[in-house]
Amino acid sequence: MRPARKRLLVEFLRVAFKVSERHACRLIRLQRSSQRYRHRRDEQIALRIRLKELAAARPRFGYLRLHVLLLREGWQINHKRVYRLYRMECLELHHKKPKKRISALRVAHPAPRVPNECWSMDFVSDCLHDGRRFRALTIVDNVSRVSPAIEVGRSLTGQRVVEVLEGLAQSQGLPKVIQVDNGTEFTSKALDEWAHRRKIKLQFSRPGKPTDNPFIESFNGRLRQECLDQSWFVSIEDAQKKIEDWRIDYNENRPHSSLENWALNAFLEAWNQNQKVEKLTHLLDQKAG
Repeated sequence: MRPARKRLLVEFLRVAFKVSERHACRLIRLQRSSQRYRHRRDEQIALRIRLKELAAARPRFGYLRLHVLLLREGWQINHKRVYRLYRMECLELHHKKPKKRISALRVAHPAPRVPNECWSMDFVSDCLHDGRRFRALTIVDNVSRVSPAIEVGRSLTGQRVVEVLEGLAQSQGLPKVIQVDNGTEFTSKALDEWAHRRKIKLQFSRPGKPTDNPFIESFNGRLRQECLDQSWFVSIEDAQKKIEDWRIDYNENRPHSSLENWALNAFLEAWNQNQKVEKLTHLLDQKAG
């Protein structure tokens, strides 16, 4: 048993049973010098206040991501100190224990290697303050994890999905493959005709197997935890603004552990710069040869 726990027991015996400190320490087998010890370490008041502010602004961030945000602000601390203060302030996240499911073999598709080669799409739903439902079309790049768009509306048909993708085609181009589930919007004639005309392959997941499309499922989980569950939407316009603000923050500021805590746009910019250097080196090697 740790000394801090023993000190609490000593205080309990003193108050509950009206015994002396000496007698209580003898019962608990704790030295009186340890009972009267008071630490002299810095209480880190400013750091604790800032940590609580960041945790309140981002309730679904654990201590590791909060540590990254503190480092970005210039705090010279390691993750162990952040974890200690994180526990002292009772900021721990509570996770549901996942159910064990029977795994089955599935056909493995070739993994994309470059950004903008393969996207994933899906829908999430939520409600306004008065109970009216709305839906959001979510899109994510499977390599860079960047979300090019989130479309929010009361009714999102296959034709609306086509319009969103056409808008992205004008602004940043389209991938070769789009992973989707078997929802009616994705199996509609409008999207099928558009994909055939654009020469884009629609890769459907098996019915009842969300693990076939893990990138969008992970993205939707972050959207649910960090935006939908934390926000109060008064109208469709308010939902569109708040979700779009979250998408921009997700792309530009949020640290991602799978990318060594890089922000997505910074990682994509560095990746593109590295590709340019490699191409230039290859051309120089060809000329020299």
